[in-house]
Amino acid sequence: MTEKKQGRKAKQPLPEDSAKQESTVRLFNKEVKRSDLFKFLGIIGFFVLCIIVVVALLPLFKDIFEPGGVDRVIERIQDAGAAGVLVLLALQFIQVVVAFIPGEVTQMAAGMLYGPLWGSLLILFGCAISSAFVYELVHRLGAPFVKDLISDQHLKKFQDFEKTGRLNIIVFILFLIPGLPKDTFTYIVPLTDMKLKPFVAITTIARSPGIILSAYAAEGLLDGRLWESVAIFAVLIVLAVIALIFSNRIMEFLARHHIGNGSRKDK
Repeated sequence: MTEKKQGRKAKQPLPEDSAKQESTVRLFNKEVKRSDLFKFLGIIGFFVLCIIVVVALLPLFKDIFEPGGVDRVIERIQDAGAAGVLVLLALQFIQVVVAFIPGEVTQMAAGMLYGPLWGSLLILFGCAISSAFVYELVHRLGAPFVKDLISDQHLKKFQDFEKTGRLNIIVFILFLIPGLPKDTFTYIVPLTDMKLKPFVAITTIARSPGIILSAYAAEGLLDGRLWESVAIFAVLIVLAVIALIFSNRIMEFLARHHIGNGSRKDK
């Protein structure tokens, strides 16, 4: 597609299987795949941030195993104000950008620290920022960069999705279902015709139910609603396992179901 987006470069096409060419960078006189370097730096950044957080918050956790210690630790982090919020947002940002780091830990931490309402809003805000960052990153580094990171199978599926003319609806469904690799999809969608604002809005709204439920259940663990929280987590886990097992079939169904329903692209 040669049509240019207003105010930005032309859309990077989804790469074809026959044109696969992995981009590399030279590091210490060795050729290293850019995708491997990106993943490595992301993991290092995540663990460095975790170490910094642990060291900084260690005085707050000194009595966590004493009677009433958990409540006191949570109160101290809440009293830290903006510092605690920024740490949580940083962890959420890295989790989305690195893509294969699970996000449930930050979601539960947000629920325990700030409750289901504010905790969910913080996580969703972090998702929106990180998704916008990934979108711009993909537009600057291009399709070869994404092809190094993402499997050909997923790229081909999104080629099919784009042909349906119902890309917005399909992306919403994929980000709504628990267990599907949403952060991986975050790297593929920018290669389609979807613009930045709809991309951030659709994916953030679709993530909301799962994030809110996780934060609510996490708070319940502290408030004594143990069985209610266990039931919520059990349902989410079952749905996630089912989605993982049948992820390919789900994506194939979405492509088949919408093909032929219209040739117009979502705007």
